[in-house]
Amino acid sequence: MSGNYQNIIGAQLGQGEITAAYTIFYKVPPNTRTYIKQFDICNTTVAAITVYVSLVPTGGTAGTTNAILYNTTVAAYSTLQWCGAQIINASGTIQVRASAVGCTITITGGEAQ
Repeated sequence: MSGNYQNIIGAQLGQGEITAAYTIFYKVPPNTRTYIKQFDICNTTVAAITVYVSLVPTGGTAGTTNAILYNTTVAAYSTLQWCGAQIINASGTIQVRASAVGCTITITGGEAQ
């Protein structure tokens, strides 16, 4: 990778329903670094749901070694909001799973080349 990564373009990086298996919600493009600013997980069901979010490097597998949320409960009819600053390098992914269907995730951040 080259460049000084000073020109960050804000974007919605991913959005969708979380399933019981780890699913890739975002993959960093080649020659790019991605800044994760925030994600919101909304539970639209009557029951609490447990969620898992991993920032997985190239060639890695989602799990305890790269979890940013692990075994975290989202209460019924509520939204969990994570705010912070994480960087993912080229070809890294954001992978998410839940204990049951009924949650959606929206991920925001920016890309820099």
